[in-house]
Amino acid sequence: MFRPRIYVDTSVIGGCFDNEFEKYSHQLFEEFIAGGKRLVISDLVLFELERSPENVKEVLNGVTEDNIEYVFLNEESISLANAYLKEGVIAENSLSDARHIAIATVERVDVLVSWNFKHIVNLNRIHLINTVNLKLGYPMLEIRSPLEVIYEG
Repeated sequence: MFRPRIYVDTSVIGGCFDNEFEKYSHQLFEEFIAGGKRLVISDLVLFELERSPENVKEVLNGVTEDNIEYVFLNEESISLANAYLKEGVIAENSLSDARHIAIATVERVDVLVSWNFKHIVNLNRIHLINTVNLKLGYPMLEIRSPLEVIYEG
């Protein structure tokens, strides 16, 4: 059975406590807990969660270690993130967003999931990100909102 590797940024975890996004964030985490999907979490997400309220930090506790993969910001992903900034794909003040995208690209996840429609889940930006990825020899990266990757029914 295919178990997609899904990189989630911090917005998806925080979305569990946002009126607009909680239904779909919770449903996605239920799918991680059930094992149908593999949650990919970076050290950058864990660092960002350190500043979050306890209830947000606890969202990850429900997912067993068998269903989580930990990945890390490394020299390769830092270099790719810097390329997004240099090419003007991501604004300088959105370095963290560039790093999430770069980690997901370098780790070749099946999809990056975010609620950040301004800087990440944005059709024009996705095209620009993938232009840089292809130019530098990386595969195209699927970028979606949780609503687009949860199973209905």
